[in-house]
Amino acid sequence: MDPTLESYLKKYNISYQIYLHKAVFTVEESKKIKINIPALHTKSLFLKDENNNFYLVCIPALKRLNVSALRKKLSLKKLFFASPIELKEQLNLTPGSVSLFGMIYSKSVFLIIDKELWTAKAVGFHPNINTATIVLNHENLERFYSSIDSRKEILAL
Repeated sequence: MDPTLESYLKKYNISYQIYLHKAVFTVEESKKIKINIPALHTKSLFLKDENNNFYLVCIPALKRLNVSALRKKLSLKKLFFASPIELKEQLNLTPGSVSLFGMIYSKSVFLIIDKELWTAKAVGFHPNINTATIVLNHENLERFYSSIDSRKEILAL
């Protein structure tokens, strides 16, 4: 696990379970290994708009993000995937490891959590590396969400 994340979770008294597994880079790959992890399987998408504002969108893994609808909800002209370099600069992450937990490195990325994910009993995210999954129950997800010092919103996507 990312040592900075481990310290962060301890500081904010956020409890979790960790499941180690082989490296996975896509939802398709992770479906095979996450079958025994007792949580809603998630994915996180790192996007940017025409003004170089960044967005981390967390949704259930099997849900397809309607980028056009999100763009309209946010009153944006354009919304597209950010580059791996921008991902590293903004969230200290690399492709394949994009996670809610990258938010500990940012104050300017807008965090968007899908309502379906928010209302789940437990959710799983990479701990900023793709060789493990951290499971948070809803109470600890709320605690993490509240600890983030940036713009954030829960939306029905």
